[in-house]
Amino acid sequence: MHMKDDHMRNAQLKPGYNVQIAVDSEYIVAADVFQDRNDVWTLVPFLKTMEKNLLFRYPSVTADSGYESEEGYTYLRECGQAPYIKPQTYGKWKKRSFKQDISKRENMRYDETADTYTCHAGQLLSPLYIRKQKSKSGYESEVTVYECEDCSGCAYKSKCTKAKGNKRLCLSKSFLEKRQESYENILSETGIRYRMNRSIQVEGAFGVLKNDYGFQRFLLRGKTKVKLEILLLCIGYNINKLHEKIQKERTGSHLFAVKGTA
Repeated sequence: MHMKDDHMRNAQLKPGYNVQIAVDSEYIVAADVFQDRNDVWTLVPFLKTMEKNLLFRYPSVTADSGYESEEGYTYLRECGQAPYIKPQTYGKWKKRSFKQDISKRENMRYDETADTYTCHAGQLLSPLYIRKQKSKSGYESEVTVYECEDCSGCAYKSKCTKAKGNKRLCLSKSFLEKRQESYENILSETGIRYRMNRSIQVEGAFGVLKNDYGFQRFLLRGKTKVKLEILLLCIGYNINKLHEKIQKERTGSHLFAVKGTA
């Protein structure tokens, strides 16, 4: 698998797998292994496999920003599952440098009726054409290309675009609409609780498997055997978790409460 770059930014090809788990009420309810280092391409196939094995769909799915994609949002909407996925730009939106960057679409005024953006200099960016775009998995999306009226002689051009001609914006309206829905979801009271529990329960499960159990390397070779190995490990984790919850009289608990709430 193509691993993440090392500290010298050298690409690495090493034997390994991208392990994905789904957690519900602190129990690992699904696990799978993939040969793609990017989590974004694992979400849809993982959910399909999980539904096939569990024979039902969860009403909502909570995931980190690494899983965000238009394809993922579309699949969840088609399945009637509410998305609680943090946008990839969530952290950047909070920074002062981002809010002051006049080149960003988020900092331009949008007229929904005319379907135009207004740049820092007051020029309109209008739709030029729509192009089809296919993802690695074959998902096809529509990208609208906007172009500014005239950037020649603009005093802000150097801060707004590196293009020699007029500034252009390329965006998928479908993706932005679905991202906004997910963004509003994660800011809700329920969304805050779901995201906090994702951090505790999912990352916590990985922490136990890798650190407490000392599982740092697969002993078997081949995707089928590796998947069997991780499933056996998850079964052991669930048995320990059940024992722990029985001892602490927490068998009926599903979500941890946010600090300051009951």
